[in-house]
Amino acid sequence: MPLSQADLTRIALDITANLSNRDRFSRLLTTVRENLHCDAAALLSFQGHQFTPLAIDGLSADVLGRRFILSEHPRLETIARAGDIVRFPSDSELPDPYDGLIPNVDGDLKVHACIGLPLFANEQLIGALTIDALDPHKFDQFTNSELRSFSAIAAASLNNALLIDKLEKQASNFTIPETKTSGLLDHETEIIGQADNFLALLNEVNVVAATELNVLILGETGTGKELIAKEIHLHSVRAKKPLVYLNCAALAESVAESELFGHVKGAFTGAISHRSGKFEMADKGTLFLDEIGELALNLQAKLLRVLQYGDLQKVGDDRSLKVDVRIIAATNKDLKSEVLAGRFRADLYHRLSVFPIVVPPLRERREDIHLLAGFFIERYRQQLHLTHLALEPSSLQLLEQYDWPGNVRELEHAIHRAAVLAKSQTSKEGMCLIKNSHFEFAQTTDTVARQNKKPTMKQSATSLPQTSLRDATEHFQSQFIQQALAQTDGNWAATARYLQIDSGNLHRLAKRLGLK
Repeated sequence: MPLSQADLTRIALDITANLSNRDRFSRLLTTVRENLHCDAAALLSFQGHQFTPLAIDGLSADVLGRRFILSEHPRLETIARAGDIVRFPSDSELPDPYDGLIPNVDGDLKVHACIGLPLFANEQLIGALTIDALDPHKFDQFTNSELRSFSAIAAASLNNALLIDKLEKQASNFTIPETKTSGLLDHETEIIGQADNFLALLNEVNVVAATELNVLILGETGTGKELIAKEIHLHSVRAKKPLVYLNCAALAESVAESELFGHVKGAFTGAISHRSGKFEMADKGTLFLDEIGELALNLQAKLLRVLQYGDLQKVGDDRSLKVDVRIIAATNKDLKSEVLAGRFRADLYHRLSVFPIVVPPLRERREDIHLLAGFFIERYRQQLHLTHLALEPSSLQLLEQYDWPGNVRELEHAIHRAAVLAKSQTSKEGMCLIKNSHFEFAQTTDTVARQNKKPTMKQSATSLPQTSLRDATEHFQSQFIQQALAQTDGNWAATARYLQIDSGNLHRLAKRLGLK
């Protein structure tokens, strides 16, 4: 049935109600599906040569986390360049970005009817509305004029939301000039999340970025503390100056002082030239001290002096050098406990923790798992040169139920591994589906579940593995340590904390098992 003027008026009034942007966009897509009878719809914003989903209806939940780069998706590129309604023929050879992403449909999940509505404000492309159906004739009854009316309503709603968002950011960061920094914040380092506790975290980041306060970022391994540090720097008045990174856990005590403060020629054996330390490199900018809890006590005292007086001495030099550096530190340790245990200086802790920020673990923001999964799936689809890469519905449910002890980093590694396995096992060129069996933790979970079952009369000793208990135990220990090591990016100190074992004991066990 064609759309009447009354229908369009009702739609316009409906989406301009007093709602949040997310609710308004979702209501728009619900209305689109109800009136156009499509199987799927998506509202996308356009920025930086890519489309970012703002709301979806009828598509797999992980689509919200995907980022559609124009050069990778020819249909979306066509919509972006068209300037008007685009109706793709059902036999179009251009791959549809939503193929395989319409859930609860049996068989081949290819989209056959596709319409793209580019959205403009002041003659600038700001987004797109896409409608898709499995029936190739689903949209034949609707005229371009009716679809343009939909497009105008969607464009107005999106433009208003973007203007409000811009005004809110200007109000909270009125002291910060708009800057364009190169290479630090791109689609590789985008912060993804819509959970309430994560949005509260981002609000804290937005508030502290406009100040000169030192920041202490707390959180488990793999939660994204480095991305938070970059976000703070990029929204600060120091954004045009360098952000210098130093991993304190990787510092050998023999070179740690030189790494931090630099040295002069001849200061020690091997010092064949003058060298600037991280503080000098970060002058007028920001120094990010990752794993600050691993810093040796003697270096903590010297770091405190720089924070107190703003001057440092290079190794082998009696002269003082003035520096202006903002410190952002991060740790997965409980520094208060470390202070009580005498392993961390109380005065340094108070200097660093002027504004503490806690990054929640992934298990406390489960509603973000599908967003992050979609983001990583799209990334590895590009890297593996696949036309399509999708999760089967049960796999997405599996991801949302797992506790992710390694947090976002573990999720990324799991998606990467699963994508590689899916590609190696697919029979169709370019079309891959990630299944439960492609996730290592799913196999471990199944094994544990089977082991927890009570034995039946059919089980016997002959069904047990033909190996000794000692060998079986060592095999399990080896696999478990390797998995933990992968989740901590090869950091043995972090692995020891993750496994709740003394670092020295872990090294000795790893040597005995042949891992070192």
